[in-house]
Amino acid sequence: MWLKLRLYLIMAILFAIVYGLVAFAANYMGISGFFFYGVLATVMMLIQYMIGPKMVEWSMGVHYVTEAEYPALHRMVTELARDAGIPKPRIGIARIPIPNAFAFGRWAKDGRVCVTEGIMNLLNEKELRAVLAHEISHLKHKDVAIITMISVIPMICWYFAWNQLFSGGRERGNGILIGIVALIIYLITNLLVLYVSRIREYYADEGAVKLGSSPHHLASALYKLVYGSARVSKE
Repeated sequence: MWLKLRLYLIMAILFAIVYGLVAFAANYMGISGFFFYGVLATVMMLIQYMIGPKMVEWSMGVHYVTEAEYPALHRMVTELARDAGIPKPRIGIARIPIPNAFAFGRWAKDGRVCVTEGIMNLLNEKELRAVLAHEISHLKHKDVAIITMISVIPMICWYFAWNQLFSGGRERGNGILIGIVALIIYLITNLLVLYVSRIREYYADEGAVKLGSSPHHLASALYKLVYGSARVSKE
């Protein structure tokens, strides 16, 4: 319950900040300024939301696999998705040695769960199932959409600060001061977005346990992932 309250509080603060910033821009520059930043926020969010999966696939080198190729992996994901009450996501393998797993997608039927070759070689079946349950919980809780939506807020603050500092702000007298304030708000909102992301991770851990994974196996998997990532980085 406390996690939910903290999440709602932080999200309310984030949207209050961006609303105040946009309202100030409207008052300072006229209705055209309000319209510009409103359109900017909407366009940036839509672009990030739509091209996000392709960017993840490209950056991580994701290759989607069939049930014939990885039957055990498909079986675990199928069972977890069924228990979570969501459509079965596409399953991919990222051919990189760093042990990791991640979930992404635009909506419920577009969900994807990917694991790296490193994690497949590192964890036992129960640990891997716990990690997959964690990722399935991200999809169930719509964490991708939530983080995408709120991460636009710091970007709006950044563009507003840039506009005030380097696009004629000096000619308006106090434009530089406004830009500096917007830059500070940008840094604060970035930290708040990171905090929301951390809360969503706690939710996913809780969701993994609700899907039947042992907290011990989840903790053991996390320990191995941290250790395995550090070892790969040194090689």
